[in-house]
Amino acid sequence: MTLPFLLSIPHGGDRVPEEAASLTALTDADIFSDGDACTREIYDLGDEVAAVHQAEIARAFVDINRGPDVRPPEEPDGVVKSLTADRIAVWQGGGPPSRELSETLIDGYWRPYHERLEELASLPGVRLGIDCHSMAEFAPAIAPRPGEPRPLFCLSNGDGDTAPGELLVQLADALAESFECGRETIRINDPFQGGYVTRWHGRHWRNGGLPWMQIEMNRRWYLSEPWFDRSALTVAPERLLDLRRRFQAVLETMTALSG
Repeated sequence: MTLPFLLSIPHGGDRVPEEAASLTALTDADIFSDGDACTREIYDLGDEVAAVHQAEIARAFVDINRGPDVRPPEEPDGVVKSLTADRIAVWQGGGPPSRELSETLIDGYWRPYHERLEELASLPGVRLGIDCHSMAEFAPAIAPRPGEPRPLFCLSNGDGDTAPGELLVQLADALAESFECGRETIRINDPFQGGYVTRWHGRHWRNGGLPWMQIEMNRRWYLSEPWFDRSALTVAPERLLDLRRRFQAVLETMTALSG
């Protein structure tokens, strides 16, 4: 049975846009740290779900989960960035990208991603959209409360604006069971309330549109010993496969509960 979910994975990419390759100051390690490493391997369930859409471009250059007008210098962690989450300069010279480059990146990568999500949301087998993320074990330097410990999972629905609250409770209960973690380690709308993907694409759910939720998995699940090789920036494949299977079991449980 195909599970009735549209999965969005906007921050799992690691590719440097060719338009930015000669202009960036970032190392491979910087790009790895700024993005949601390994989320494609964990969340992409392929044909097991109604649809999956993922970005190949690294979040350090184009952030699919920001609004198109959220930009540096006012917001250095915007749709295009001047600083990574660790406050490392993205561009040579340390300033923001030019307006021309910003428009090129947004038109080439940001807009097509959201247009495709809208197309996939209209598929007849889709009943719920989930925007799939990971989060650092501790809040990064650019966060409002840097260094703050993060929960094992954070689930969001825009504080009730993008999906019914009972769906978040179902998801939290299923995660606690499948990942064998305490229910108290899973928070709802704290520290995240849902980003642009969730809020924009789920804005019409009360009027019959597709409901959307956001899930954030703490990277301590896999970017820690004994699974993570920090020097090679690789994770043991068997660990990622185990997390993928557990996530699939979560969606199977939710599907069974919905009848």
